[in-house]
Parts: sequence; C-alpha cells; structure tokens
Amino acid sequence: MKFGPVPLSRAKGAVLAHSIGLEGQRLRKGRTLTAGDIAALDAAGIAEVTVAALDESDVDEDSAAAALADALAPDPAALGLKIAAPFTGRVNLHATQAGILRLDADALHAINRVDPSVTIATLPDARFVAPRTLVATVKVIPYAVPADVLNRAIAAAQPESLYVAPVVRDTADLILTEVPGMKPSLLSKGQAAVEARLATLGVTLASVRTVPHDTDALADALGEGGAALTLILGGSATSDAADVGPAAVEAAGGHLERFGMPVDPGNLLFTGQLNGRPVIGLPGCARAPALNGADWVLQRVVCGQDPTPDEIAAMGVGGLLKEAPIRPQPRSRGPVTARAPKVAVLLLAAGAARRMEGRDKLLEPVDAEPLLRRQAERALASGAARTVVVLPPDRPERAAALEGLDVRTVIARDAAEGMGASLRRGVLALDDDVDAALVMLADMPEIDTPHIDRLIAAFSPDDGREIIRSTSADGQAGHPVLFGRRYFESLAQLGGDQGARSIVAEAGEHLVDVPLDGVAAITDLDTPAQWAAWRKARGEG
Repeated sequence: MKFGPVPLSRAKGAVLAHSIGLEGQRLRKGRTLTAGDIAALDAAGIAEVTVAALDESDVDEDSAAAALADALAPDPAALGLKIAAPFTGRVNLHATQAGILRLDADALHAINRVDPSVTIATLPDARFVAPRTLVATVKVIPYAVPADVLNRAIAAAQPESLYVAPVVRDTADLILTEVPGMKPSLLSKGQAAVEARLATLGVTLASVRTVPHDTDALADALGEGGAALTLILGGSATSDAADVGPAAVEAAGGHLERFGMPVDPGNLLFTGQLNGRPVIGLPGCARAPALNGADWVLQRVVCGQDPTPDEIAAMGVGGLLKEAPIRPQPRSRGPVTARAPKVAVLLLAAGAARRMEGRDKLLEPVDAEPLLRRQAERALASGAARTVVVLPPDRPERAAALEGLDVRTVIARDAAEGMGASLRRGVLALDDDVDAALVMLADMPEIDTPHIDRLIAAFSPDDGREIIRSTSADGQAGHPVLFGRRYFESLAQLGGDQGARSIVAEAGEHLVDVPLDGVAAITDLDTPAQWAAWRKARGEG
C-alpha cells in the first residue's frame, strides 16, 4: 500500500486518508474516491489529497477484518456469538446468549504478535455477559494489509479461542442457617440478595429452607434438594474446613473441594460436591448486593465452567474488590459494557403504486414470492432486532403477503398523504429501547440482508455516526437510511409527502454515506416498463 499526498488526477479509486469538509457535504476518511468526489474537490480548489493506494497484493481493511473474524468463529452460532458486518476495518463480535466468555489467551496473543496492523481486543476471560454484549472486536488499523500478513494472522487464529459458555444450571436450592438470637430480617435480607443474584444469571430459586446452624440439621437439608446446585448461607461465618457448613457437606455424603479464596470480599467461601451437583457455601458478604468473590465462582458454576482449586487461587490477582480509601465515593455500579445497538427496520409499504397501471408493485413476484414478503424476509434475516412494516388501510393483500412472518404491522390510515405520514406512523410505533431505525423502502428489490447489516455496522453514536445513508457504488444517494434515536422526534413530526431529506441535509458531520454494490441503493421500480427492464436485466426474459 502506498500512502501519501497525490494530485487529484491520480486520486480516483484511492482511499481518502483524512476527512475533508466541502460546501454542503463532508468526505469522510476511509471513503473510496469516485469521479464525483474528484469533481467536488476540484470545484473547491483542492489540488491534492492524502490517500492510501492499494497494491495488488493488499487486502482492504474490511475484507481483512471479516476474514480474521470468520477464522476465529467459523460457526459463530455454535460459539454463542454473532459477527457484525465490517466497517472502517472493524468487525465486532457480540454474545447471542447469557453466559461466561471463555478465551484462549495464548491464541489471541499470537494473533496480536503477527503484525501491529492486525489486532483483536476482548473482554476479560470468565466475564459473565448478557445477550448483545460486545465481547471482542477485530480491527485492521491501516486501510489495507499485505495478504501474507493477513494469512499469518488467520493461521494463528484458533476456531474456539473465544466463545460464550451458556447457562446450563438454571435452578438452585438455598439453605439458610440461623443461630440463636438472629434477627429474622437477616434471613429475609440474605434470601432476597441471593435471589437477585441468581435472577441476573437467569437462574431460578427452586426452594428455600431455613434450619438451625447445626451440622446434622444442615446435612439433612442438603439431602432433600433436587436443583442443579445448592447454595448455603450460614447464620455464622465459616471459620474452618471442619466448621458446620463444610462438615455438613461431608456428613451428607459429599466432599469438600476448597475452603477459602484469595478474593476480598469473599474470603470465606467454600465449594464442594454432593450427588454429582455443586455446593457453594456463600460468605456473609453475599447478603449485600456488592460484587464479591462468590459472584465470580457462581457465574462460572451456573455455566458449567466449575473453577478448579487452582483457578480459584488465580483469582487473587485482581481480587481486591474492596473500595480504596482514596476514592471520593464508593462505586455505584459495575463497569459499563458495550452492547450491540438495538436497530429496528421500518419497512415502508404504504404507497399507492399509482404508476403501475392497476398492478400492485409490492405484490409483483420476485424469486417466486411477492416482493413485499421477500424484502421483509431479508430484513428479518439481518442483525436488526425487529422489523416493523407500515401498511395502508386499503390493501389487505399486502398484509396477507406477510402472513407467518415475525413482523409487526402498523396501519398508516393517512398513508395517502405521502411518505412523511408513513414515516411518522412507523417511528411512533417503535419501542422505547430501540436505538436506531433503518428506513427501508419495500419497492427496492436489490436491497439484501448484507446491505442492511453493513448500515447497522456503520452506526456508532459514540463516534458521531448517527445517520447512515446508502449510496450507489458511484456515490449517488439512495436508500435505505438509518437514523439514530436522537432524530426520532424530528421523524415523528413529518407529515404529508415530506420525506426525511431535510433531516439528512441538516445532519452535517453526523451523516455517513455507505456505498452499496452497484446500483442497489437507487433501484426502485415504479412502472411496468421499469419492472420489465429489470427482469430482462436479470435474465428473466
């Protein structure tokens, strides 16, 4: 790859290295310069630009990042992962299920040692994650890398060097012990705290029993449980491996695995086995909601990743969880974990199709099914969290075409007013937890699932990318267009035939153009003649 300033005459097809603001538009870095871009730069009096020009042996940043991510997770669903579409040389991997993230640190280090241009970053090993949590990101730093560098990184990748182990023990028995003079509120407080902990892990509390703090009574209670694991919260702290809790496990026919752990708070935890099921003796700090060593053990155990004594011993590094005295205030919550944005597709299908000479263009057969159903299926197959289809009140055939699909339909009773009315109805129907809406026109047959995923991958409010607009390969603006939540209020105020062009025009640096293959972003079919020409181009006669 050659990097540096070049005259405009040599810039076409190269990658723009630094963003340039022009009147009415902004060319962002990473953009492949088109003839239209060159003309705009020339009109602005810019004689040269800094670009990256790829050699024949180079692999562009997006293709390289995608190839490495695929090598790390060749069957992502089986690993509890979802691979996002590449954008700006980055591919994010998200959890698809709750569970423990497991890493092969040596394999990941080997990738990062191949070359500084190819990287992978992850959350820590054994972190409990929720669905949609960002667990890893592959980033190719320059605009392209030599093929041999990429091949060495792929060779270093191990297919199971990262995965999410799901929750496999989803029920638990809780045994509380009480000592003379113990306040009943301590028992209820302990039960509530444990129940809340389990709920965050997707585990149900199957039974709760309260017995005296006595070895025989506790042993009898241990023999009665039938859940996947048993938790003991004693009325008195466990002080020795021969104390009441550990002794009761052995008296019931089980065995003690470990007493004590190098995590504070949480030192007085013990673990054991009884009838093939794990038993965890919780430390007294488990009555409080703050993070403690028992959380780390419990998270692993419910996911079938039972920690060995050596693994518990290794928790000491990083295991000082108490507040440092120099902190101005205690921690109010855990670290903020990035998650995949929740994007809804708004499939606009309320148009009147007046130019179709009596035919309904959205019911035209494409690949042996109505166009509307086909495009809804493509939206459903994407990384979008849900699909909302906006329909007119007088076309029941369109609703029938969607039968059996997991879409939400919204009737735009004022659809005759124009696209603005459909947009307004669709946005108002979105749930409060939706981060962005991808507005997709149902009469654009060349828009496919990978296009939708590419637009979603480009959305990043933290990086100022809040409106993502599709363009043709040569830079002509088109559809779909994705809008971040901050624009929902403006979209909900649209009316009549007023589309969202005014919102896009005022977006400034928050607007990012994403080129799609060929003319997919600008191909809509409004007349029988256009349909006939399109079918002929597809080889349908």
